[in-house]
Amino acid sequence: MTGLLVLTALAAEARTLARHLGLSALPHAEFPHYRGGAIEVATVGLRAARLADRAAGFRPCSLVVSAGVCGALSPGLTWGDLVVPESVIDARGALWRTADVPGLRRRGALLAIDEVAATPAVKAKLWLDSGAAAADMESGMIMAWARTRGLDAVVVRGVSDTAKETVPADLAAAVSEDGRTRPLRAMQAALARPSALADALALRRGVQAALASVAPALATTARHVAVPH
Repeated sequence: MTGLLVLTALAAEARTLARHLGLSALPHAEFPHYRGGAIEVATVGLRAARLADRAAGFRPCSLVVSAGVCGALSPGLTWGDLVVPESVIDARGALWRTADVPGLRRRGALLAIDEVAATPAVKAKLWLDSGAAAADMESGMIMAWARTRGLDAVVVRGVSDTAKETVPADLAAAVSEDGRTRPLRAMQAALARPSALADALALRRGVQAALASVAPALATTARHVAVPH
């Protein structure tokens, strides 16, 4: 069976989407990896750094989806807004066109960057320079990987932090390159900075709102994608 291959940066993204979609964890998987029906969800780490290493464990698919959260660059976006761009501008300036898939309304551009857009000032500059509505760190790499294999690809992301919000560096550092949370780093941040707990809770609410929008969009997409036997 082929269908959707959904790639996320973070283990928490994959786990939450799998729960929303009713997917099961693969037994003995060495990384967060879920399947159910036509949908497969796998974590490929920050900047998709583990994609090449983990690709051998993916089953054949008809559509690759870069999914999870993104940061808003446009002031008009808020928590939970769905971002399905027509194009992805990667960190080297290359432009990747996303596939036209029934059930998904594409609009505008998403900017793939190398580092977290952490402050309102950084987000404003990226928005003015690129015109992209939102940013993430994986979609450029995922689009390139899919195209080298002759696969269609799309981006389905939800906004977890607005253009006016700051993503604290100590909380960003609590996520390892492979997409897993580092509990010790998170604890150190909470002990060192009194407002870290409140920031973490706000970020978690934003992530939950984002993924609650992404999951039904993935389910709709799965129903529209041909699944040959």
